[in-house]
Amino acid sequence: MIITSVVENSIAGELGIQPGDVLLQVNGREIKDILDYQYLTADENVQLLVQKYNGEHWLLEIEKDYDESLGLAFRNGGWGATRRCGNKCIFCFVDQMPGEMRRTLYIKDDDYRLSFVQGNFITLTNVGAAELERIAQMRMSPLYISVHTTNPALRREIMGNPRAGQIMGQLRYLAEAGIEMHTQVVLCPGINDGPELNRTIGDLGELWPAVRSLAVVPVGLTTSRRGLYNLSTYDRQKARAVLQEVQRWQKVFMTGYQYPLVFASDEFYLLAGEPVPAAEDYGGFPQTENGVGLVRLFLDEWQQLADNLPRRLDTPVHYSLVTGTLAGPVLAPVVAELNRIAGLHLDLHVLENRFFGKTVTVAGLLTGQDLLQGLAGRDLGDRLFIPGVMLRDGDQVFLDDITPGEISSRLNVQVSPVDGPEELVCALGLRQ
Repeated sequence: MIITSVVENSIAGELGIQPGDVLLQVNGREIKDILDYQYLTADENVQLLVQKYNGEHWLLEIEKDYDESLGLAFRNGGWGATRRCGNKCIFCFVDQMPGEMRRTLYIKDDDYRLSFVQGNFITLTNVGAAELERIAQMRMSPLYISVHTTNPALRREIMGNPRAGQIMGQLRYLAEAGIEMHTQVVLCPGINDGPELNRTIGDLGELWPAVRSLAVVPVGLTTSRRGLYNLSTYDRQKARAVLQEVQRWQKVFMTGYQYPLVFASDEFYLLAGEPVPAAEDYGGFPQTENGVGLVRLFLDEWQQLADNLPRRLDTPVHYSLVTGTLAGPVLAPVVAELNRIAGLHLDLHVLENRFFGKTVTVAGLLTGQDLLQGLAGRDLGDRLFIPGVMLRDGDQVFLDDITPGEISSRLNVQVSPVDGPEELVCALGLRQ
């Protein structure tokens, strides 16, 4: 906990704490990371043990308001090293990514602190009794947990980790401590679906209300699976079988808990050719980051906008919109309705993923190379709209480090990321 800055006129500043000093203890307890610091300093009486840059130790007694900040910032945000994943899951997406991508894409984190702060999914295989106790004591809730199966032997096999079989004991401990959990199952045909999925849903359902949701998502496979476990993807028939099981359990939970609890990802509905459920069937949309309910939110937002669109544009325009093969059928009727507006010409370009392989169908995994190869030679009009999820959060760059500016230059078209129907409608000039 090396101090990097001190807010001017703050409590710490008035006490003479300076950058380069090290915070050793708060209230007699050693500080592991920023969570310890925030937890222990949220009090009216705080004692700090600080090691000065010259080696001296200062013991400081502080009286303050409960929520008043001390004014300290720490190296690396006070997080220290991120806990890495020690599993060797048979479906791990990182293991099947092409080489020569940026280094950070190959980092496998499995840090319970990031699950609490950022909503990252963790497996709990690197969490021991002391960490579970810390989670319970500090009320790190909710957590997001990758379960995959509650069968101990099967989970050990799937995840390649002898500690993986402890999952139900860990979940029960957290449930008894009042920690809320959102869980997921990455489903692999013939491995953890069918009777195993039935067991998993039943086991997790018994931990309600601590287990607040369970998302069932299909395994994603790329063309770079050299030397890895032999897996297959879901076809229409198998996807429908999964949906039938999920819907059966939803009825059970609605009867017992008045809440559906388990949700199939949008991909299963699109693969099966089945309509996505109504908004009220998504229980408040607890797992949109896992692709659960995004299509329904998109369609409902579009429907609210569609009734108030203009009938014509004063100045004719020609634009293009790109997406992946999974969302193509969702966007096609939307684009068709937009093209009924006189003066608007919007082309929908549905692209196969050549970078990861055509079995990867989501728009968010299309790369700059996919756009350059798939759109070369096409008349894109004056502007190309891309889903914002194609770009890295906080950066204007695709997964392969190509920028929208490069796409614009090489395809000779302005590239504009949009998120959702409202942004698209505004970008098309249909709404102020």
